[in-house]
Amino acid sequence: MMLVGDISVENINDIISQFDYSGTLCDCRVFGSGHINTTYLLTFEDGGAVQKYILQQVNPHVFKNIESLMENIFKVTSYLGDEIRRFGGDENREALHYIKTRCGKNFYVAADGSYYRSYVFVENSVSYNSVDNPELFKESGIAFGRFQRLLSDFPANSLVETIPDFHNTAKRFECEFLPAVAADKMGRASACAAEIEFVKDRREYCSRLVDLQAHGVIPTRVTHNDTKLNNVLFDKNTGKAICVIDLDTVMPGLAHYDFGDSIRFGANTAAEDEADLSKVSVNLEYFKAYAEGFLSEAGQSLNQDEKQQLAFASLLMTLECGMRFLTDYLNGDVYFKTDYPEHNLVRAKNQLALVADMEKHMGKMEAIINSL
Repeated sequence: MMLVGDISVENINDIISQFDYSGTLCDCRVFGSGHINTTYLLTFEDGGAVQKYILQQVNPHVFKNIESLMENIFKVTSYLGDEIRRFGGDENREALHYIKTRCGKNFYVAADGSYYRSYVFVENSVSYNSVDNPELFKESGIAFGRFQRLLSDFPANSLVETIPDFHNTAKRFECEFLPAVAADKMGRASACAAEIEFVKDRREYCSRLVDLQAHGVIPTRVTHNDTKLNNVLFDKNTGKAICVIDLDTVMPGLAHYDFGDSIRFGANTAAEDEADLSKVSVNLEYFKAYAEGFLSEAGQSLNQDEKQQLAFASLLMTLECGMRFLTDYLNGDVYFKTDYPEHNLVRAKNQLALVADMEKHMGKMEAIINSL
């Protein structure tokens, strides 16, 4: 029997027939290089017009609550489409447009229990895996800033928190990091004593944002929570950011989570697992470029207290990531995939070195935000 990726032609055709597409299917092929979800590109012809769609098999081992996840996605993308139309844009290009099944469901459950969803393919678009210049990073800032602006009036608490306390750094410190240190189940604590103390010395950082949120100083917003560069589509011809993709982790949170994690990822002068810590520092040119792009879109929708915490959020998200790598190292590498026994420790040292450099440059980072 012929296969398309890991699935038979008969089975994939049955799955495709469940969705509310129009026209005749003329091509189906495996698409992209994602490590979590299997993706197919479908091409339909309808009266001479060609329309392409993405069909994805969603990994239920990674995403446990598919129904809530897809409900979040449909709520957010529907709202984004309305807002984009209101501002005269193209909602099928500037936001993902998801397709329901013929039964009106947000996703389809196949006979083998696997989950599928579909959305309109964004033509003439490209994505990038690494930040190679400040202008590209600025464009990604524009994309995520626009995401915040367009959703600034959306009732964030109407979304399900599909990963509870995902960026609650205080809980990660108290409920994950400290117990891992105390248990030391792999006998590794002595090998990372300096890193453990580094994190412990910054305990007060961990609760700053959640305390401000609890006191109503900074509001709960819709957050993307996976602001890697390759989750932005760019126009092939102009190089301008088109839209934000991969909405699996969209849920209530703080704007700082998205801003801070973007800086952690994109403004590090070294790769995330670079072992030579002399190469690790915060690139202030890239920080300014991203902040300029982000605030050009989101600036008027954020309150002053939110803006004042953006530079700190970059440090906090980096500390949280370093702490998570260190926790996983202590627990025996059960969460993050590793290529060698000390991989998570190398990652943790890298992120904590970046935290230390951000502390040295925090005054300059805050001055950049204030200047914008």
